[in-house]
Amino acid sequence: MELKKIKKPILPIALMLTVFVMAQQDEKLPYYEIPQHAESYTAGTVASRMVDGLGFRYYWATEGLRPEDLSYKPSETGRTTEETIDHILGLCNFILGNISEDKGRSEKKELTFEEKRKQTLLSIKKASDILRQMEDLSKFDNDRFPFWNIINGPIADALWHCGQVVMLRRASGNPFNSKVNVFFGKLRE
Repeated sequence: MELKKIKKPILPIALMLTVFVMAQQDEKLPYYEIPQHAESYTAGTVASRMVDGLGFRYYWATEGLRPEDLSYKPSETGRTTEETIDHILGLCNFILGNISEDKGRSEKKELTFEEKRKQTLLSIKKASDILRQMEDLSKFDNDRFPFWNIINGPIADALWHCGQVVMLRRASGNPFNSKVNVFFGKLRE
């Protein structure tokens, strides 16, 4: 009789865990590995690959960050890790907004770290997909600046700040995954 009482709650719990695990698998974010490279070199495929490199580095720089990592601040005048992540999100939204009609999230609600990470990775992926299709990047020139400034401005800056996130997480006691191989764009076995 006691065994029947125990078995009854196990089935609903097992079902809930299965649904949770399946939902997590459906929520797979881009850039666990760098995507396959294009078959030819064009202005668009090269720019796209630069953005893919950013996505891969950002994915692994931010993977497994803990609350204490996010709040870590190396000095009184420095940014916390989370403030650096906010800046990278803004840079990625700026990149996407200058090559598409998508201006990034305009809502003013506070996002969780997981929401920021997801939005950043999806913005990077959208930007890469757009760039990959382009032959002539001068289409993205505007009356304020040419596309060149997107490369040496927000793309380079976001890469720079990904390195800062790696340094900050190391300083807060949570080092970057040593199996990440940025040259090949995947984890070492």
